[in-house]
Amino acid sequence: MKWEGNRESDNVEDRRDGGGSGGGGLGGLLGGLLGGRNIGAGTIVIALVGGWALGINPLTILGLLSGDGAPTAQVQQAPAKRPPADDRMAKFVSTVLADTEDVWTDVFKKGGADYQKPKLVLFRGATPTACGQGQSAMGPFYCPADQKVYIDLGFYETLQKQLGAPGDFAQAYVIAHEVGHHVQNLLGISTKVQQARSRASTAEANVLSVRLELQADCFAGVWAHHANNARQLLEAGDVEEAMNAAAKIGDDALQRGSGHAVVPESFTHGSSAQRQRWFNTGLQGGSVRGCDTFSTRKL
Repeated sequence: MKWEGNRESDNVEDRRDGGGSGGGGLGGLLGGLLGGRNIGAGTIVIALVGGWALGINPLTILGLLSGDGAPTAQVQQAPAKRPPADDRMAKFVSTVLADTEDVWTDVFKKGGADYQKPKLVLFRGATPTACGQGQSAMGPFYCPADQKVYIDLGFYETLQKQLGAPGDFAQAYVIAHEVGHHVQNLLGISTKVQQARSRASTAEANVLSVRLELQADCFAGVWAHHANNARQLLEAGDVEEAMNAAAKIGDDALQRGSGHAVVPESFTHGSSAQRQRWFNTGLQGGSVRGCDTFSTRKL
C-alpha cells in the first residue's frame, strides 16, 4: 500500500500516555458494552479477543454487542494530544484517516452535502467514551455519540498473529470499516437501524446488525476504489490482504475458531463470504448507492 509521504490527518488524538481513565477487567468491559451504543468493528475480533482475555464465551460477547442503550454522559478529557512525529504506526493510521477524509469529503460534496470528519482516538487498555467505557478487548470501534473512532494499536498484532490477517492494507481496511460506520451515522442510517432493532425480535435484530456491518464493509471498499483512482494507492497483494482479513473476521470463522458450531441465526456481522462480497462490491463499483444492503434479498 502506497501511503508514505501522503497527507496526515489533524483529527488524531493520542491518549496512550494514560490520559484515559482505567476501569479494565470484566466489570469495565460489561459496563462499557451494556451502558453504551458502541458499533463494533474490530467487531471484527471482539468475540475472539474478548473470549481469550476474559474467558467469556465469544458468542456471549457477540450477544452483548447487539444490546441497545442510551449513550452515557461524555467524560471530561485532558486537552487532545497529537501522536509523536516519529511514531510510524500512528503516522500510518493518521495517513489512512486523512485519505478517508479526502475521499468522503469529495463523495459527500458530489451529493450536495458536507462531510463532517470524525476524530480517531489512540488508547491503551481502556478509555472513556460517550458510549461507555472503551476497552482494548472490544477491538477498534466507532462511537456515534461523540463521532470518534477508537483503536488500541495492539489490535494490529492480534489481527496478524492470532487471526492470520497480516498486511498494511488489512490494517487500513479496519480503519475504513469504522469510518464507514461514521458515514452511516451522518446519513442517518445507524439511527434508523437502531430504532428498527428496538422493535424487532432477537433474530430480526441480528439480521439488521448484519446488514449494517456489511454496508460498512462496502463503504470501506468505496473508499479504496476512490483512493486508488485518485492516488494509485494499491499495490500488488493489497486487495488480497483485505479480502483475507474480511474472511478471518466473518461470524462463521470466529465461531469455528472459538470451537463452537456455526449458528447463522446468531450472526451480527455477516459470514466471511458476505463480508468479502460486500467489500468487493464497494471496491469494484465505488458507489454508495451500490452499498444498499438493506434492500437486497441476497446478502
